[in-house]
Amino acid sequence: MRRIVFLVVLICCFTRCSNSPSTQRNTIAQDKVLVFTKTTGFRHDSIPDGIAAIQQLGRDNQFAVDTSEDSALFTDKNLAQYKAIIFLNTTGDLFDDSQKSALQHYIQSGGGFAGIHSASDTEHNWPWYGQLVGSFFQSHPAIQVANIQIQDASHPSTTGLPQTWQRNDEWYNFVSNPRGSVHVLAKLDESTYSGGTMGADHPIAWCQTFAGGRSWYTAGGHTRESYSETLFVQHLLGGIQYAMGKTTADCTSKN
Repeated sequence: MRRIVFLVVLICCFTRCSNSPSTQRNTIAQDKVLVFTKTTGFRHDSIPDGIAAIQQLGRDNQFAVDTSEDSALFTDKNLAQYKAIIFLNTTGDLFDDSQKSALQHYIQSGGGFAGIHSASDTEHNWPWYGQLVGSFFQSHPAIQVANIQIQDASHPSTTGLPQTWQRNDEWYNFVSNPRGSVHVLAKLDESTYSGGTMGADHPIAWCQTFAGGRSWYTAGGHTRESYSETLFVQHLLGGIQYAMGKTTADCTSKN
């Protein structure tokens, strides 16, 4: 009888220990993002730097980061596990029809998209994707320093940035000006560099609510050095957190 009582007490103690607060915290699943880096066109040598920067942001801000270049992962079931999908310097045509449908379903179900740099040089023949990103890449001059003018300092991706933000990067010209379809967060001052073709209104970062989900895009991020710049990495974090739905922002107005 004493042995039975001892065993019962031992089991109860074990159960209490296994349900301690610290153990419970460790079993809570983290929010996850997918960093997608497939290219069928130009391949940026900054992709590993971008992956490493986003992985560090995940460690510092409590979200898990999966990385892949496998389009076969774009299924309804698989994408449903992610709070956001990040297209990091993707290029070219990436998907078959079923994979395109999966991305559309994901966004329509309230998912988030974050596009970095050549995400706009991807799937040029897919109009829906162009709307998701906001516009398609057209051309760029040589890498050089330019001034960025912040248009909305209240968004998580632009909060804390200087009103005039000077950076060295590869500055994209776009097929069309996205203003009127997206909420512009920042634009380039073409008077501060050579090779801009969009004139006085040259959006370079924006966000939007789109097809039931959230979309954020920045044209920065060509150079490897971008991903060790404190302010640029801060910019990325704010965009990713917006895409994940972890922060709030008014991206409904099409300024």
